[in-house]
Amino acid sequence: METQVKKLDNGKKELSVSVSGEIVKNKFEEVFKKIGQEAKVPGFRAGHVPRDLLEKNFSAHAHEQVLKSLIPEVYNQAIEQEKIDVVALPEISDVKLDRAALSFKATVEVSPEINLKSYKGIKVNYKKIEVTPDDIKRNLDSLKESKKLEKIDDSVAKGLGYPSLTELEKALEKQLFIQKENEQRQRIEHELIETLTKDLNFGLPQSLVERQAQDTLRQVKLDFAMKGIPREKIEEGEKELLKEIQPQARRQVKVYLVLTEIAKKENIPVDDHMPSLVMELLLREADWQETA
Repeated sequence: METQVKKLDNGKKELSVSVSGEIVKNKFEEVFKKIGQEAKVPGFRAGHVPRDLLEKNFSAHAHEQVLKSLIPEVYNQAIEQEKIDVVALPEISDVKLDRAALSFKATVEVSPEINLKSYKGIKVNYKKIEVTPDDIKRNLDSLKESKKLEKIDDSVAKGLGYPSLTELEKALEKQLFIQKENEQRQRIEHELIETLTKDLNFGLPQSLVERQAQDTLRQVKLDFAMKGIPREKIEEGEKELLKEIQPQARRQVKVYLVLTEIAKKENIPVDDHMPSLVMELLLREADWQETA
């Protein structure tokens, strides 16, 4: 296999690929063997049609099947050989195939080069989490107002499924602790991401941005529909919605690419679990500093 790589604008590369010899010949043999097992030709049983008749009647079909099978195989070998990090399906052009050789060009959008700054030892400020009596009182007051009660006592607590008011207060304390812990965790994760991505400028693959924007748009439209907004009204404002979503989509793609770059350096599989695994790594390796 011969390959040539040409760098294009807009984060794309053109890959010129050609193969010849036994690879192409064997693929034709494989395809004609399968056709021969299935072909229906008057006067012959399936699997016993002479090769010259197969060539005469099914040559165009064989040519098509060879292309469908061989191009993906050769393309995948080529991007692996050239170590090209592709982010979208290729555009295939200039395809030429005969019984001895196959050649084509593949235009691919590639992941950008990211000059990643140090991601270990990032300073993180945190506060010791405490739930005060005032926190519990405020929640009890909110509960009292929402249920229109004069006071909350043991009988009310029992009505809510707790043995006593004391046990209700303990449950509230635990719930408030978890809530504060989650809020602090979200704040710290946000600050870590901001530190990582600040001053990092690189081109974003447009296909990823468009895909993210469409995913977000679908979710927004679903949310609107669940709120009872008519479909016609949602569709009427779709273009404007998509425009508003673009900055968010670009940020999400940027963050994803930065996390992916860290994952590659740390040998973390790039799958659905990757973002959370990388975030756990960042938190584990951060420089934690307690503040008052």
